[in-house]
Amino acid sequence: MVALCATESAAACSLCHGSDGTQQRLTPEEFRAKQREFITQCASLTPEEADAFFSLYFELQDRKKELNDVVLKLMKRGERAETTEKQYEEMMETMYDTRIAVDRLEKTYYEKFKKILSFKKIFMVQRAEMRFHREVLKNFGQKNRQGKPGNPGRPKKEK
Repeated sequence: MVALCATESAAACSLCHGSDGTQQRLTPEEFRAKQREFITQCASLTPEEADAFFSLYFELQDRKKELNDVVLKLMKRGERAETTEKQYEEMMETMYDTRIAVDRLEKTYYEKFKKILSFKKIFMVQRAEMRFHREVLKNFGQKNRQGKPGNPGRPKKEK
C-alpha cells in the first residue's frame, strides 16, 4: 500500500502539465486516459480488470454528467431576477430528486462493479478517484494563482 501512495503524487502532478512544466489543455479523451492510467495504477488493476471496469465506469460518468447538467441548468435559471418563489421550490425539488437519482445510479453500477472487481479493489478505485480529482483541482488552483496580478494566492498563516 505504501508503494502505491508513493507513485500517486508524481503521476497526478503531471496530469495537466507538459514535460516543460507549462499548463496544457486536455481533451475529454486525454483526461479520461490519464484518469484511467492513474486509477489503474493506484488500485493495482490488471489489464483485464481495467478493460472490463472502465467501460462501465465511463458509462456511469456519462450518465452522471447528464443528471448533473440538469442541476447546472437549474442553478443558472435560478440566477434570473424574475424567478418566482414557486419556481425556486420546483427547482429545489428537482435538484434533490436528481441527487437521489445519481446515488441510485452509483448503487446500480456498484452492483456491476462487484462482478468485476474485489471489494478491496472497488474501495481502492474510489480512493484513487478522489485523489485524482483532488490533484487535478490542486494543480488547477496553483495555475490560476500563478502570474495573475492581484491574486497572490492564499495568504500564509502567521504563528
